[in-house]
Amino acid sequence: MIKILFVCHGNICRSTMAESVMTHLVSRRGLSNQFQIASAATSREEIGNPPHHGTVRKLREAGIPLVPHHAVQMTKKDYENYDYLIGMDDWNTRNMQRITGGDPEHKIYKLLEFADSTRDIADPWYTGNFDVTYNDIVEGCEALLDKLF
Repeated sequence: MIKILFVCHGNICRSTMAESVMTHLVSRRGLSNQFQIASAATSREEIGNPPHHGTVRKLREAGIPLVPHHAVQMTKKDYENYDYLIGMDDWNTRNMQRITGGDPEHKIYKLLEFADSTRDIADPWYTGNFDVTYNDIVEGCEALLDKLF
């Protein structure tokens, strides 16, 4: 079982979108029984809130089912429970390292690293552009799946 935790600042836009996209891609490849996929926040600002309406709209537009979700905060224990802890930008990965107390097993990544890119996934909370965020998330998730299989 491959366990993946997608992480962003609030867990209502990017990480939730990545969780739904990856769940969909894995399902389409017939690999659902080989994965556990979830998402979390580095902050407490949105805890308990549902996905952002822009994320919901974009996933619906793309024909990807939204994984039922309410924002949760990443914990130190998540480091033990997941094989991959994947942040959306440099700020996320720094906060993830702070929460976990470091990354001795090299489990913390930035999503687009799997696509051989150093780019961040732009936060649509600030940019308002869920299309660009979606395209980057799909690119990163597909690259991750290709590297795993």
